[in-house]
Amino acid sequence: MVPEPGTAEQEVPAEQEDVHAASPEDVVAEREAAEPAAGSIKRVKSTGLAQGPGTPGIPKVDPILIVDNVTRNFGGVTAVDVNHLEIPRHAITALIGPNGAGKTTLFNLLCGFDKPNTGTWTYDGHSLAGVPSFKVARMGQVRTFQLTKALSLLSVLENMKLGAKNQRGESFWAALMPWTWKKQEIEITEKARDLLKRFKLDAKEQDFAASLSGGQRKLLDMARALMNDPNLVMLDEPMAGVNPALTQSLLDHVLDLKDRGMTVLFVEHDMHMVRHIADWVVVMAEGKIVAEGPPETVMEDQAVIDAYLGAHQDVDLGVVTGRIPTIDTKGSK
Repeated sequence: MVPEPGTAEQEVPAEQEDVHAASPEDVVAEREAAEPAAGSIKRVKSTGLAQGPGTPGIPKVDPILIVDNVTRNFGGVTAVDVNHLEIPRHAITALIGPNGAGKTTLFNLLCGFDKPNTGTWTYDGHSLAGVPSFKVARMGQVRTFQLTKALSLLSVLENMKLGAKNQRGESFWAALMPWTWKKQEIEITEKARDLLKRFKLDAKEQDFAASLSGGQRKLLDMARALMNDPNLVMLDEPMAGVNPALTQSLLDHVLDLKDRGMTVLFVEHDMHMVRHIADWVVVMAEGKIVAEGPPETVMEDQAVIDAYLGAHQDVDLGVVTGRIPTIDTKGSK
């Protein structure tokens, strides 16, 4: 989605973001106080996530998501063939790979939007095989989409309120008795407005979602996901089609999710962003996991370079700042 001009540039800089005073938010405040005024993100990454050196399928110290023998075929094409994968808890994990590697298909399978041909997977100790997407979300595993899913003809605030779980007024008979859910509705509205303020969308709460820029819709999707009080947030290309004026704000919010106690798994093609914020990187190619490890190690892995650029290329993907690596014919970086 291409962002609409003239809107994103009006956003308040991310470093001025308001943070509410609660115990998880104190961690956020400490991080922001320690950051330089230049606006670049400086933080210590999580280490000791795996039980040994990074190899495909390596066990993690404290996994929140475990995938075993998951496959998905479309006709004669195998889109996903993951033997074993574990996602570490309270960390930011990047799922990278070339176009067609099966990243979004894997997301769809893990969140109940598609059914695998084989395999099982567990979230926080609970099996999710065969569980529909709305129940997966209620359990605390939520996702956003590369193409935003805001309801265009509802206001920004109404979109936010749809994300809250266990709403008493959602059933037919309860809807006829507003006194049974009016108090909860007030609480949901207050929570939605607090999140909109944190994401710098509070001035837009009464606007139609259709009026937002591409970057603002990404922010709305992320904010709405937090209405569900998730433990695991899965972001499918959160920077795709975003105006550079909002990129820093989105980066801050991704880091903020971890600082507030959540686990983040995101798909991204921008290697500079991955190296900058990811604690752990998982690489897919042709539906399989071909490499895992800290970003500094994975970017230099020959299997990763081969997956992106073809075999026998000599380049450190960590130096790539755009979505497509650029290498001269002599192989210089």
